[in-house]
Amino acid sequence: MLGRQTTGSVVCVACGYLVGVNDERCYNCGRRNPGLWGYAAAVRQLGSDMGFIPFVIGMSVVMYVMTLIASRGDIMGGGSPLSLLSPTGLSLFLFGASGAVPVIEYDRWWTVLSASWLHGSLIHIFMNLYWVRQIGPAVADLYGPGRLIIIYTVSGVVGFTLTSLAGAYLHFLPIAILRGAPLTVGASASIFGLFGALVYYGRRTGSSATYKMALQYVIIMFVFGLIMPGIDNYAHAGGFAGGYFVARVLDPLKPERIDHMVVAVGCLLVSVIAIVASVLHGLSFG
Repeated sequence: MLGRQTTGSVVCVACGYLVGVNDERCYNCGRRNPGLWGYAAAVRQLGSDMGFIPFVIGMSVVMYVMTLIASRGDIMGGGSPLSLLSPTGLSLFLFGASGAVPVIEYDRWWTVLSASWLHGSLIHIFMNLYWVRQIGPAVADLYGPGRLIIIYTVSGVVGFTLTSLAGAYLHFLPIAILRGAPLTVGASASIFGLFGALVYYGRRTGSSATYKMALQYVIIMFVFGLIMPGIDNYAHAGGFAGGYFVARVLDPLKPERIDHMVVAVGCLLVSVIAIVASVLHGLSFG
């Protein structure tokens, strides 16, 4: 699977056209080194997302199990089916939950990166990972794996920053859904960012089917968030806005570049560092 090809032709990792394994540039999309030093075939076996979606699912499940273990048995969530197997707030705080309390009160600003990898209950993680699995590959097909990772990461950062600020400075509002979140976790901010990227793609390319489909889901999920208690609407709104504007900057009509992959790797690294920093900083309170 990881063998290096030194002769013959390969499929360009950016546009899918056939190129020589040693070509310096793809004649179709202009991507430099389309054969990835002979490893293009191996990389394509990971799928259009280059393994990012399985990584998100696996990492989220691992973090969820770790927060359950750190909760020391207090995981029933009050008996409600929606809160079954819920980590404690202290456990989520330790591993990098975001919101007004961690970000503003405790200066744990890096948690806007780590919170996307944490979840508050069994149904929460199931629903979020379902949507990641459903729309992540579509965004990867349209934007490329590097830009998928950038959109996913930045959307989470924007969403959790917005809800943290709202939770800190709008807590006086009488309606709970307008106050922001004191403590918040979940991949939904990033998921809304992926929908934002699909909406922009539809507008940029004139694909009304993509635009209408993505916008329809966003509206339904926003309305659902306004009705159901405990939904972080600010994170959703911020995530959608972040995904839309990052997609606009990246421009899906232009080929993915190698520097997009470099930035994507950086996004993954700082996310992992944020989780580690949260745990180390959290242990200092003990």
